[in-house]
Amino acid sequence: MDNRNCSSFPEFLLLGITNNPDLKVMLFAVFLVVYLTILLTNIGMIILIRMEPRLHTPMYFFLSHLSFSDLCYSTAVGPKMLEGLLGDKNSVFFTGCFLQLLIVSIFIDIECMLLAVMAFDRYRAISNPLLYAVDMSSRVCYQFLTAVYLVGTIDGFIHTTLAFSLCFCGSTQINHFFCDLPPVLLLSCSDTQVNELLLFVLFGFIELSTISGVLVSYCYILLSVLKISSAGGRFKAFSTCASHLTAVAIFQGTMLFMYFRPSSSYSLDQDKMTSLFYLLIIPMMNPLIYSLRNKDVKEALVKLRGKW
Repeated sequence: MDNRNCSSFPEFLLLGITNNPDLKVMLFAVFLVVYLTILLTNIGMIILIRMEPRLHTPMYFFLSHLSFSDLCYSTAVGPKMLEGLLGDKNSVFFTGCFLQLLIVSIFIDIECMLLAVMAFDRYRAISNPLLYAVDMSSRVCYQFLTAVYLVGTIDGFIHTTLAFSLCFCGSTQINHFFCDLPPVLLLSCSDTQVNELLLFVLFGFIELSTISGVLVSYCYILLSVLKISSAGGRFKAFSTCASHLTAVAIFQGTMLFMYFRPSSSYSLDQDKMTSLFYLLIIPMMNPLIYSLRNKDVKEALVKLRGKW
C-alpha cells in the first residue's frame, strides 16, 4: 500500500436501499411507520414494566433491557436511513459513521447475550421455583446485566476502533444504508485480514456461546417440564417460554444467516435486506411477541388502561 495515497475522508456517502425515486417514497412511508412502531412499543414496554409491580421480576427486568437494546440500535440506523430515502444524497461524517457502527455493534452483542440470560432465567424459574427468588436475586440480575453490557461494549469498541484506524483511499461510497462493518472494510486500502478474523472469532464466539447457552437451558427446561405430573402444569411451563423461544429463533436465525453463510453466497444487496430485518423488523416484532403471547403483560396493559 502506498501511504502517500492514504487519506482520511471527512464524510462517507451511503448509497442506501434503492435509487428509484418512486420506490424511495413508498419505502419512506413504510419504514416511518415501522420506526414509529418501534419507538412506541419498546418505550411502552419499558414504562409498563417499570410502573406495574407484578412485572418487577427477573424475566421482565431483562425484557426491559431487551427493549432498550432494540431502541438503541434501531435508532442508530432508522432516522439516518429515513433521511436518505428523502434526499438524493445521503452523506455521513466520519465520526457519525464511527458512532453508528459502534452503537449497532454493542447492542447487537448485548441482545444476543440477553436472550441467553433470559433462557437461563426461565430454566431457574421452572426447574426450582421455590429457590428462584434466591437464585435470581436483584444482585445476581445486576451481575448478569453488568457482564452483558461490559462484554458488548468491549467487543463493539474493538471492531469499530480497528475498522476506523484503517487507511481509506479512493471511493467514499458505502454500498449500504448504514455504516456496517463489511462494506466499510471494503473501502479500505489497508489489509483487513485482522479485522475479518476478529469479527469471525469474537462475534462468532459470542453468537455460538449464547446459542449453546439457550439450547442447554431449554434442554434442562424440557427435562424439568417432563417431570411435572399434570398436563396443565406442563402446558403452563411451556407457555411461559413460548415468547422467548420465538424471539430467539427469529433473532439468532437471522444472525447465523448474516454472519455465517458461505462467502460465495455473499451479496451486498442481500446483506441490505437482511440488515433491514434484524435492525428494524425484529425490534418492532419483539414487544408484540412478548405482549401478545404473555398473559401477565396483557393483564398489566388492561390494568394500566383502566387507570388512565
